Amino acid sequence: MPPYLRIGPLSPVSGYPAMYLTPEEKKTLLRLARTSLHLLVKEQKELTSLPEGFELTGRLKGPAGVFVTLEKDKELRGCIGYIDPVGPLYQSVMENAIAACSRDYRFQPVEASELDRIKIELSVLTPKQEIKRIEEFIPGKHGIMIEKQGRRAVFLPQVAAEQRWNREETLRHLCLKAGLAPDAWNKGARFWVFTAEVFGE
Repeated sequence: MPPYLRIGPLSPVSGYPAMYLTPEEKKTLLRLARTSLHLLVKEQKELTSLPEGFELTGRLKGPAGVFVTLEKDKELRGCIGYIDPVGPLYQSVMENAIAACSRDYRFQPVEASELDRIKIELSVLTPKQEIKRIEEFIPGKHGIMIEKQGRRAVFLPQVAAEQRWNREETLRHLCLKAGLAPDAWNKGARFWVFTAEVFGE
């Protein structure tokens, strides 16, 4: 992954500030994700409340969209998240860590033998903004969501950068992910963009 996607948040969208988590806050969220993962895989227990030994700042108690990405040997092993805030950030991290390792339909659930090779990455999102012109979407800077004919799909900001896609390539792949024709973005689709603070183990 390009280093600039790891060292801090990207530019805010339409005046929404990025969250700018401190190094300690990032460590806390990653520890929560790792603890959630271990408890589910090793003990079949879902973490639903804050474990002992964790201290939360106001930012971690506040609402934010977040995605949890799991990688094994640098290959995707699961990715699930909330594009819109549904509760406190720390709670959403726990819920999505559990979901990413057990409910991503693209993969089998993570097994205990894999845990030492799994790396966790978190993407904390700014509020999404609907755009009227697709030229407002900047691949590598913005994440994007499409909605058309009752279908939706999302790419995080780092996806286009990692795949080296330009705008049209990103949109074509986004349409395919949504179950639409590759050129369905050209007419009648709605788009939202957002940025993310991306960090990992």
